Amino acid sequence: MTIGPQQATPRCDYRNLRPTQIVETIDLLCRRIHERFPESSLYGVARELHRISQEAVVRAQAIRRPNLWLRAGIVLLLALIGVLVVQGVRYLRVNDEVFELEHFVQSVDATIGSVVFVGAAIVFLFSLELRIKRRRALEAVRELRSLAHIIDMHQLTKDPESVTRRGPPTASSPRRTMTPFELGRYLDYCSEMLSLVGKTAALYVQEFPDSVAIEAVDGVTNLATDLSRAIWQKIMILESAGGADKVNLVSPASDVVEIAPPNMHAQID
Repeated sequence: MTIGPQQATPRCDYRNLRPTQIVETIDLLCRRIHERFPESSLYGVARELHRISQEAVVRAQAIRRPNLWLRAGIVLLLALIGVLVVQGVRYLRVNDEVFELEHFVQSVDATIGSVVFVGAAIVFLFSLELRIKRRRALEAVRELRSLAHIIDMHQLTKDPESVTRRGPPTASSPRRTMTPFELGRYLDYCSEMLSLVGKTAALYVQEFPDSVAIEAVDGVTNLATDLSRAIWQKIMILESAGGADKVNLVSPASDVVEIAPPNMHAQID
């Protein structure tokens, strides 16, 4: 069946993350946090996530791009190794002593050692670019892992039981001034930030399919998911303690409309 012009739909890429959309979503989340909690340090954390996401776009492009200078240097080194091998063969003297058992064994042993050394050098040079890119990706992913823990630290003292007033505060109790609705929104913002941490980490391996880097990104994503799950347990407790109308929470599915720009693709939806 042929699709007519009236049935044609614009093509969208639903198989790859779009870095600009992730950055825009984080920027929108920053504005939402500032409008709701202008004096909160959570806004500063969100701005840092926004800066890291902008850096991630540049870093991911640099990791994906071939290092031409490094490759040229590797080619020159390989050429030098080849010249040395050829020169060694040219000046090799073969006489009757070489075919004697003792000298033959020594010659074979030396030749095997040289071949192994040259082969190891070639493998090292060919894998040098990969290891440099992997190190850059892992360093960036470690930053996101630390940021995920920082986000989690900001919600540790946001206890939903403070709404129920089950007991008087102590001298060391944290100062709690949020209404049930504000506390719910604060926790929800933390959950969204953790999700966006995982999306930012995924940018580094989208076009760099290195197994070590992918495993590190999966670790950050799993960490963010586990921390977010704990936050949503608090949100559920808060909703059940204060009532749905009082807390006025939105589900993760419905609140996506709030955080996504109008032209957001499904991978961020």
